[in-house]
Order: sequence, then structure tokens, then C-alpha cells
Amino acid sequence: MSAPQTILVRVTGLDRPGITSDLLTLLASLDAELQDMEQVVVRRQLTLGLAVLVPAGRDLVKEVLLFGWERGLDIDFEIVDATPTRHAKRHVITTLAPELSPGALARTSGAIAASGGNIDRIHRLSRFPVWSYEFLVEGGDLNKLQSSLMDVAAQELIDIAVQPHGLSRRSSRLVVLDVDSTLIRNEVIDLLAEEAGCGDEVALLTAAAMRGEVDYLEALEQRVALLKGTSVAAIDRAIARMVLTPGARTFIRTLRRLGYRIAIISGGFTHFTDRLAEQLGLDHAHANRLEIVDGVMTGRIEGDIVDAKAKATLLEVIADAEGVPLEQTVAVGDGANDLPMLQKAGLGIAFNAKPVLQGAADTAVNVPYLDAILFMLGVTREEVEAADASDAPSDSHVA
Repeated sequence: MSAPQTILVRVTGLDRPGITSDLLTLLASLDAELQDMEQVVVRRQLTLGLAVLVPAGRDLVKEVLLFGWERGLDIDFEIVDATPTRHAKRHVITTLAPELSPGALARTSGAIAASGGNIDRIHRLSRFPVWSYEFLVEGGDLNKLQSSLMDVAAQELIDIAVQPHGLSRRSSRLVVLDVDSTLIRNEVIDLLAEEAGCGDEVALLTAAAMRGEVDYLEALEQRVALLKGTSVAAIDRAIARMVLTPGARTFIRTLRRLGYRIAIISGGFTHFTDRLAEQLGLDHAHANRLEIVDGVMTGRIEGDIVDAKAKATLLEVIADAEGVPLEQTVAVGDGANDLPMLQKAGLGIAFNAKPVLQGAADTAVNVPYLDAILFMLGVTREEVEAADASDAPSDSHVA
């Protein structure tokens, strides 16, 4: 070898402790310079790639082949160009569904290639409660990539998210959640209305407001007016009927373990959000305040109403109080009144959302498990299980 060369070393075989450290020790003894390295283990089968700059006069190939023979490993070599400086932007593509078939993953990979992107790495995040994979992609036309992947998502009935690759993705330190039909399965005003005997009328107004068919503020005032004369005892009965969305406790517990701050912003009422914050250990809770006089609801709301605009403003206020840049915030919601909040956040996630939100959010999650959102954040199932104590309460009634 007359001049230094960059060699790509590929190691495959049965994984066992010490292979990587022993090989790196050998390379160091040969004065080789490590330029890049990637390792993957699938079902105990190791694939290890290293790009090394070999000094002139060093017979690296012979020494590494002997290393592999002694350990029953297959080793290939290829002379390559020196590691280039990266210029192309990188993105993370996350796919998620109850089942991910080879066909669905093939179409995802094909859409990435058709956009001019190159897949650097594929990593499985979870097999339970859903399957999810993460693709690290370099280059490509972002608009074409997003359009092609959304077509794949629609045709294969899977969820796909496209996010910039960088520290801000895993350093997102504030998650803001809607409450009704997001953190909980219920609409709290519907629960109150059922206790007040006007359930059907209020439910119709709620559904229309969440679809964006009627003005949210007007619909809220009409619904609250129907509660006039109802005893506050109805509130406790309604709270007792709240049911958490499946995976909610796991979602919150994992975020807390990973150091996230968690807030809820609701168009519902403080009696409900205060109870949720207490039970789940949340950091912030904002909602409307029912006016109550002599133990009876007056049919009015005290103070400013938490509508769509207020939700977005509160997200900014909480992020500022926590010292978290907006690009490192995540907002999750399901209704039309969540849209400004989702657009304001660094990542807006439509969770089993109404059509008006599905098409406008950064990404959508359409499985019935709130903890599936963790995988969109790059959290693995192993990290979830580490936060999931064996004696943790189930994701069901709050109280």
C-alpha cells in the first residue's frame, strides 16, 4: 500500500459481547483512523460497517481477516472515497400502523427513492401496541417526498410523519394536549349535559363545533346556557365518568421519565382539568371556568373563554414560562378548535381527528392508543417499558 487509503470494512455474523471493542482496539493498534461507523443487530445477527483511513505500509486487511476468522465472522472490504462532507438535508420518516406489511414498507421506501432521497438507516421503534419504523433519509425534494408519502399513507391505511432530522426533534421538551376525545375518550360538556338532562341537544352542538360547521364560541355559550340551574353535584358525577384514552397513563409516565413538561389546554372546564392534572401529575392545566352561584350553575362562563385562538396563545405562554422554544413543542388534538395550537407548535399531531384537522396538521395518528404518539417522537418501545412500572394503574377511569 503506497499511500493512505479509505477502506470500508463490513462485518457480519453472530453477535456476542466484545466484538466491536476488540475490533476498534485492533484498528487503533494499526494506527487506522476511524471516519464512520454503523452497527445494527437483528435477531442476534450483527451487521457492522466501518470506514477507516489506513496509513501507508499497514496491512490492515490481513489483520482484520484473522480477527474475523478467529471469531467466526464474515468480513468484506472495499476501497472507497474519503468520507464526504454532508450537504443534503436529512429527514426522519416515521411509519406507524397496527400492522406494517412488507408491501407497505416497500411502497414507503419507493416513495422516498422516487423523491430523490436516500435511506441511510431503518430502525424499528415498536411492535406493540402498534408497529412502527423510523427511516433516516438524506436529500430529495421535500415537497415531492411529503406528497408521495401521504399518497402511500392513504392507500395503505398507515400513518406517516415527515420531520427534519436534528437535535430539536428529540429535545422537544413540552407536550401540550387537548383533553376531550384526546387525553380522555369523553366530551366533558356532554357528560355534564347528560347529568343535567339535556344530553342529546348538547351532543349535537358539540359534534357540529368539532367538525368546524358552527362557530365554536357560539356553540359553547349555547351549550353552557343549557346547564343553567344544574347543581354542582353533577360535576362530581360527571368527573367520575371520565375515561382516559387507552395508553394515556403510559404516554404521560414515559414523557415525565424522559424529562418532558406536560400541559393540557381544554375548551372544557377547570373542574375536570384540575382533577386530571392532579391524578396524572401534569405541569399545566388551562380550561374554562363555570360560573357557580349558591351551588348551582348559572349557565355562564367566568372570565375569558378558551377558544381556538386562546389555545394557541396559551401554548406560547407555557412554552415561554418553561423556557422551551416553539420549534421544540408538540401539540396534540382532535378538533377544529385545536388547529391554531397545532400550527403554532413545532410538531402538530392530529389524533384520531376530524377531517378538518387531519389535512392541516403536520401528521396524523389514527390508532386508538395515545402512547403511539411516543413513536412519532422517536421514543422506542424499550424506553416506554422502562417507564412502565409493573404495578402502574390501568388506562381507564381517572378517579
